Amino acid sequence: MPRIPDTELQRIKCEVKLSDVCRDYGIVLHPTGPDNLMGCCPFHDDRAPSFGVTPSKNLWNCLAGCGGGDNLQFVMRKEGVSFRHAVELLQRKLGVAPSAPVLTTRQGTAHPVLVEPGCLRTANDELADHALLKHVADFYHQTFCNDPKAMKYLEARRCFHPEAAKVFRLGYANRTLGYRVPATTAEGKKLKAQLQRLGILRASGHEHLTGSVVFPILDAHGNIAQMYGRKITSGLREGTPLHLYLPGEHRAVWNAAALRGQKEWLVCEALIDALTFWCAGFRNVTCAYGVNGFTPAHWQLLDDGKPERVILCFDNDDAGNAAAVKLVEQLAAKGVRVLRAKLPPGKDVNDVARESKNAQGALAAVIEQGSAVASTAVASAPLATSSTPEPAAKEESASRVAETLSPLAASSESPGAAAGPADTAALPPATPVPDVEQREPVNGHADEATFTFGERAWRVRGVAKNLSFETLRVQLRLLVAPPSVEARFHLDTLDLCNAKHRQNFVAQARDETGLSADILKRDLGQVLLKVEELQEQHIRETVEPQKKEVVLQDDEREAALALLRDPKLLDRILADFERCGVVGEQTNKLVGYLSAVSRKLDEPLAVILQSTSAAGKSSLMDAILAFVPEEERIKYSAMTGQSLYYLGDADLQHKVLAIVEEEGAERASYALKLLQSEGELTIASTGKDPQSGRMVTQEYHVEGPVMIMLTTTAIDLDEELLNRCIVLTVDESREQTRAIHVLQRERETLAGMLLKLDRDATLRLHRNAQRLLRPLRVVNPFAQRLTFLDDRTRTRRDHMKYLTLIRTLALLHQHQRPVKNANGVSYLEATLDDIATANRLASEVLGRSLDELPPQTRRLLLLLDEFVRAECERRKIARADYRCSRRDVREHIRWSDTALKVHLHRLEEMEYLLVHRAKRGQGFVYEMLYGGEGQDGKPFVMGLLDTECLRTATYDEQRSGQNAAQSAPGQAVVSGQSAPGQGEPNTVPPNAGKALPAVEPPPRKNSRPRKEETAGVS
Repeated sequence: MPRIPDTELQRIKCEVKLSDVCRDYGIVLHPTGPDNLMGCCPFHDDRAPSFGVTPSKNLWNCLAGCGGGDNLQFVMRKEGVSFRHAVELLQRKLGVAPSAPVLTTRQGTAHPVLVEPGCLRTANDELADHALLKHVADFYHQTFCNDPKAMKYLEARRCFHPEAAKVFRLGYANRTLGYRVPATTAEGKKLKAQLQRLGILRASGHEHLTGSVVFPILDAHGNIAQMYGRKITSGLREGTPLHLYLPGEHRAVWNAAALRGQKEWLVCEALIDALTFWCAGFRNVTCAYGVNGFTPAHWQLLDDGKPERVILCFDNDDAGNAAAVKLVEQLAAKGVRVLRAKLPPGKDVNDVARESKNAQGALAAVIEQGSAVASTAVASAPLATSSTPEPAAKEESASRVAETLSPLAASSESPGAAAGPADTAALPPATPVPDVEQREPVNGHADEATFTFGERAWRVRGVAKNLSFETLRVQLRLLVAPPSVEARFHLDTLDLCNAKHRQNFVAQARDETGLSADILKRDLGQVLLKVEELQEQHIRETVEPQKKEVVLQDDEREAALALLRDPKLLDRILADFERCGVVGEQTNKLVGYLSAVSRKLDEPLAVILQSTSAAGKSSLMDAILAFVPEEERIKYSAMTGQSLYYLGDADLQHKVLAIVEEEGAERASYALKLLQSEGELTIASTGKDPQSGRMVTQEYHVEGPVMIMLTTTAIDLDEELLNRCIVLTVDESREQTRAIHVLQRERETLAGMLLKLDRDATLRLHRNAQRLLRPLRVVNPFAQRLTFLDDRTRTRRDHMKYLTLIRTLALLHQHQRPVKNANGVSYLEATLDDIATANRLASEVLGRSLDELPPQTRRLLLLLDEFVRAECERRKIARADYRCSRRDVREHIRWSDTALKVHLHRLEEMEYLLVHRAKRGQGFVYEMLYGGEGQDGKPFVMGLLDTECLRTATYDEQRSGQNAAQSAPGQAVVSGQSAPGQGEPNTVPPNAGKALPAVEPPPRKNSRPRKEETAGVS
């Protein structure tokens, strides 16, 4: 904010008489000498006058110790405001119109005040209720125009129109109203009390309509009589009301001005439905306050307006139908013909508009298909309307819809009330708006428009920057080029919404060009009309939801479903990767594909593709991303540290975020970690308030979850990022290089060219298939019996990767599994095949290989495995419960103590062995974590349960002695299916996934014991 000049401060101190300021505050001053005035001090309980004022110096002083100073310090002390605020208050006494009054808190944060100081002077005087509500509505409207969140909500519900924002003064309550009420002054406390009495503020001080789009409702005098708020924030506590009104009776009708003189009224159940009609062009619409919300104000308006027909557009549900029965009887008693709009079962007006591409046509059809109803007919069949009305009814319906749409055609009329026939006849002929030529710059937004009126050419720049209806600041140039005369022009920057700016432009352009003021005003008016349309177009494009729904054709849907229902779906995926030109990398391709599918889960996977330069990591990532629908993936080359925080609320939700190089996202690594672990990002940042120009705190929120995919050439990765991601290492073998060379040469042939043409069809098929995947919940009935290594804290996250891999496999096969329901929640069940596939993939991407051990250490590991297995069989104990000392090992394998100590330490460091404190003495004992895996040379993960244990587990729910029918022992249950001859196939036992009562569950394999089990074996 600019500094106040010293000359201005001196002028205020000299010209604003302190004695006059004191008298304005009710302080009586008496002369006590040639140049002194005395009165009672306003800053303490002063019984004897001790407050002195020296008019010649314009200073004051309190003899009782309250201090002293000039007129500025007096106002600061008296009003409890900042220095700048005091300057603005005294400037008003000099006739200067400063900027909007502001309130400065004790913490130094500046905010515009709701009501200018001085409006409430005495204890018995307060602002009128309707005037205060107007201040509140104006503030909410400013917030609505400058915060796109509310606009986006209405746009998503197909009930936003820039004209509606102006006409109905739509607002948004974002919890900042309290900052506009001074809390330290008596005037501010009185104002707060009045706001609490009106219901704007609650007794706790919180705003009643916080987080809501606000609709002011005007009475017959144009005063605000009520406010309606609709919650638009997500994550509300259960039971939080979504629809709010101010306390007290409803004394007004929404959009009442537009109903006067209309023969037909549309009456909706809710205000959102009525606004939907209005934005679609049906301006003769109003609403009740809910199903039982037809108030005396509605009946009074009905008696005054005397419409011929009323079309009830209540929701087609039990509550809406019951309310229609009651309302039809009351309207029929007044001689009003009632029709009922035909809405789909369980739907309201807004649902119809949102589910149709042509909202206006869909709503017109709803009205057309409605029929006249009587109270008895409504009671028996509320929506029993004929789909083929009689010819007379068709004719009447068409004329009725035409009358309803007629106000929309007159776009130049006042939007507050629809013009009747008499008003239309009185309108002057519209002035034709000139053709506009627009230029598209590199960023794709029209930022320049030209208008031609004969020899006068007008050029407008900067329209796209005006995303608020409150301002229209542009660069405007007028060029006059008559034949055989030197061209003249005038160029200026102005706000076209400001009448004073337009007057100044016309005056200066007249002097520069020599044209008359009447011609310039007429041209400028037509330019303004067209520029407002351009501004409205830009705002609509800005607030339009970014998510575009892709509609599949019937043949595309059937082909995608056929793919998803293929029993060998995973093999099809790998084969299609080969068809698209990705050779080898079988595990990496499948894990990458599954990770991309996991974006539909609440906790998706994250992947890092690691290799040396030119090994093909970027090509592999591009191949995986090509299978993901375009609208569900975002790819960046690099990211700045704060870039993720300023995305839209749902721009990343359930999408794939791919970054070409991990190094390019190094500055955003903290945000990526939070987004992966927390599922959301929130940042508080400072920004400029559009109204006051002051810096204020703004909150930005980005919702997840999001699947993250990175590539890197780094060998040592950030440990925090590594823990959260699955690392896929690109195959850099010579055989893979040869296979790539063969493929590259094949692309140059005719067969390769034809294969490339087939690639697009294959990718389109998979994208459509992924669009058909629903984000269902997944239940793992075998979860309690799964095992995983637990020797390190890092396995807590590795375990979640393993479980997420199982959930993703089940989600991918959802069209091959029955969708079950429990307490209204739909879910899928994972199978043993999913677990077996996850075990295999986890072993390859999370596992290790015995080749990483030196030969002698590997030999010791295998000898130890034989020794531990023999000892466990001899002692009849589980492998995880066996402990041995170094002495036990030395006596069995006959190695020297030095060699044994070296190689045991290596196995300990490589986490094949786990060291425990011995039960007695100061010695140590070993637990064998390795279970014999990987001797075939393949990678493995220690601690995973063998699915064959689950496949061969027996199930005997009805044991002998509990029921009359005894069960046959040893009936095998495979994947939750009954044994042959026992019940229906594909039947899951009631306690599938729980501990089986008749069979001891298999021991945990290589899992870490509890603390009390860590004692050694003597």
